[in-house]
Amino acid sequence: MSRVNKYYPESVPHPGETLAEKLEEMGMGPKEFALRSAKPEKTITAILKGTSSITSDMAVQFEKVTNIPAHFWMNHQRGYDEYIARQKWARVIDEAADWVEKFPIGEMVRLGWITDGLTLRHQTAAMLEFFGLANHKAWEQYYFNQQLKIAFRISLKQIEDPYAISAWLRRGEMQARNLTAKSYSDKHFREALDQSLKYFSRNFEETFARLQVLCLEAGVKLVQTPVLTKETVSGCTRWLRDSPLIQISASVQSSESFRFTFFHEAGHILLHGKKDIFLESIDYSGSDPVKEKEADDFASGYLQNRTKKAC
Repeated sequence: MSRVNKYYPESVPHPGETLAEKLEEMGMGPKEFALRSAKPEKTITAILKGTSSITSDMAVQFEKVTNIPAHFWMNHQRGYDEYIARQKWARVIDEAADWVEKFPIGEMVRLGWITDGLTLRHQTAAMLEFFGLANHKAWEQYYFNQQLKIAFRISLKQIEDPYAISAWLRRGEMQARNLTAKSYSDKHFREALDQSLKYFSRNFEETFARLQVLCLEAGVKLVQTPVLTKETVSGCTRWLRDSPLIQISASVQSSESFRFTFFHEAGHILLHGKKDIFLESIDYSGSDPVKEKEADDFASGYLQNRTKKAC
């Protein structure tokens, strides 16, 4: 991935400094300027001290007194505000340094999930952009503390490698975003499962491609996501808005294991509704052994019954 280099000044003065210089040039004190611009003296004093901002209304009034266009004052304030915001962002990046080093950065770069950062700051910014988050504390709230339960209803806090797992899950969401599925239907999904059995004798790439199309027609998004160095999850099922998502690890490619994982995840969709998230092959807070057994039984029974019918 290419990186576009942008120049940001190391410092930007508050527009109050420019106003102070102009008033000195005009031989005018704050009290007189306040009177002429119809603003309270305390407001003008705050601007001159750099503790208050110039609004668009003020900019027009300042234009009349200083003969400097309103857009100059507005652009000056905007530039200063952006500078301050970037200073705050730099502190956010620095505070997240320990957090970002817990991810398998090298592997994510190799897979093209994030850009190859020249510095730790670049890597941190790339990681926050990858997750679509403003800071690393938001990551903790989302993946550890379940603050957005309508979207992520389990905690990864107690699992062995929550950082790699969260990256794997996020990548699946990004893959799903690029797929267009029809409205979900239990009936159509069951029909798709019936049709899918005849494709499993083909090579893996062809099998997956055909399954993905069948699932999309039934309203289900199916993605395959490369594994990360420390990540061991084999599959996941969850609902993203109105579409169920089956995410299968790229390490699950043998015909038998892939087939069972696929039907196991399909069982979760058909049996367990929209409220739960299911992760396979790892222990996590909120895991439901009963539902996992039901999905296992669904996969085993479905495959056995369909095989007998085919014979």
